[in-house]
Amino acid sequence: MKLGLLTAPFEDTPLSEVAAWAASAGYEQLEVAAWPQAGAERRRYAGTAHLPVEDMTEARGREITDELGGLGVTISALGYYPNNLDPDPEVRATVNAHTIKVIEAAALMGVGVVNTFVGADPRLSQDENYEMALTELRPIVEAATANGVKLAIENCPMIFSNDEWPGGKNLAYSPVIWRRMFEDFGPTLGLNMDPSHLLWQMIDAERVVREFGERFWHVHIKDLEIDREGLYERGILSLGMGWQVPRLPGLGQVDWGRFIAALYRVGYDGVLCVEHEDRDFEGTDELVKKGFLIARDTIRRYVPA
Repeated sequence: MKLGLLTAPFEDTPLSEVAAWAASAGYEQLEVAAWPQAGAERRRYAGTAHLPVEDMTEARGREITDELGGLGVTISALGYYPNNLDPDPEVRATVNAHTIKVIEAAALMGVGVVNTFVGADPRLSQDENYEMALTELRPIVEAATANGVKLAIENCPMIFSNDEWPGGKNLAYSPVIWRRMFEDFGPTLGLNMDPSHLLWQMIDAERVVREFGERFWHVHIKDLEIDREGLYERGILSLGMGWQVPRLPGLGQVDWGRFIAALYRVGYDGVLCVEHEDRDFEGTDELVKKGFLIARDTIRRYVPA
């Protein structure tokens, strides 16, 4: 396994500078944020455009990967996390078209994985959202298959605010949905597994690795704290709002030794990619980098360089 990071927190820093710093800090791979260059979504932890996805060519892709390689890092995946089942048909069409552009760019660059969401309309039931996914997700999976790229769905429910409640904005957060997806969409589709989203749902992370590890195309490393005061005030029917708190690895409650041991047991040999969403380490470039160093020191003991 290799240690990597998602470039999204460095939204105003050129990719080459992110790569140089990451390599100097002991990181080996980058998941490169690939939102649109113009008019990008600006929710928290989204909107960073580190690649000219819309204008990618094979020559430009080779130039970028060669430059990063010279700096000491490779690309584990391209990352774009919109709501591919957005209730607004125009928004849905726009983000789905860009998702396919990201897939095509990955193929041109020789990158084997694209990370994304399935999405969801919070107003609909899981079954209603899944029926929509059977139509809306299929062209995206077909594009990935045609381009020889694996499509990795992150397991985040996307329930953080009132406009995402009660159904969330990503239906692919539980084992019952993953089984259906793998059966209906075939071998191109897998998971970008983030154990922090299992913790607050009370889903056994080690069991998830045992059952689904062979479909892990990518792994996110993010920790989580359950704020007991917030849970007391709001209860579990708030679905995490007000009491699920993203933390850097080592500053939350995920048992990283057990989780990574489970990955070793199933033969996972991909990236462990730090996803930095800890509000205590934001606001300045120095704080963001400090956060990534804390994460590195927590995880590196399990993944020798």
